Amino acid sequence: MKILLPVDWSQVSLEAVNQVVRLIREGLKASVVLANVQEPASLYEMVVAHDIGVIERVSAEAGAHILAPAEALLKQAGIDFESEVANGDPAHTLVDILERYGCDMVV
Repeated sequence: MKILLPVDWSQVSLEAVNQVVRLIREGLKASVVLANVQEPASLYEMVVAHDIGVIERVSAEAGAHILAPAEALLKQAGIDFESEVANGDPAHTLVDILERYGCDMVV
């Protein structure tokens, strides 16, 4: 089984990570896909930045920073996982990630 675990900067998302760790420790055979979806840059941000590459790098770094605590919890528990930072509308992008990785469950 593969579990999609969307992570944002909330305590609730870290609680979800802890619940997945508990389920796997109790015998659920699963791996995890951690995902963070960054909102697309606004037109103003694109104009001010002058370089879309800067916006993409900052977005990727922000997503990696947000995923770090969840990754640490899974590493500490010895659970296999993959991580992805994506840009776009969160609802649609998470569905795309779910389909691409073949996830069976979302927590």
